Amino acid sequence: MPETVAASELRTLIIYALHWIATAIEVVGVATIVISALIATISFARIRRARGWEEGLRQYRANLGRGILLGLEFLVAADIIGTVAVTPTFQSLGVLGLIIVVRTLLSFALDVEIDGCWPWRRRETDRQFIEGPRTESGTPKTPMA
Repeated sequence: MPETVAASELRTLIIYALHWIATAIEVVGVATIVISALIATISFARIRRARGWEEGLRQYRANLGRGILLGLEFLVAADIIGTVAVTPTFQSLGVLGLIIVVRTLLSFALDVEIDGCWPWRRRETDRQFIEGPRTESGTPKTPMA
């Protein structure tokens, strides 16, 4: 009987600790989003003055999106810890699955917004940026004088 009480107390202590860990990770996720939004806004003001409105807005959206993506990663981790480790029921696992699907789709959409292309076209876009434009046959285009 004493072993059962000790095991129950240990389980309660672990669940309590995991709850606080999940809460701390959620706070880090929200703080990441807020701080990155502030940094992106300050950066936008500087870039807008130096390079113009369009470049500033493009950089602002990219920086803000990166911050949101990073924050979402922390929030998903907190949801996994909070749901699986603390209260593993079929209903909570279903809710977790739905949350992960929604956040994954949001992350995917933000990634496309930041890069300006589909993920499976990123390598091709990067190559074009590095190598420059090409003709239909694949040879590099030469600039006209």
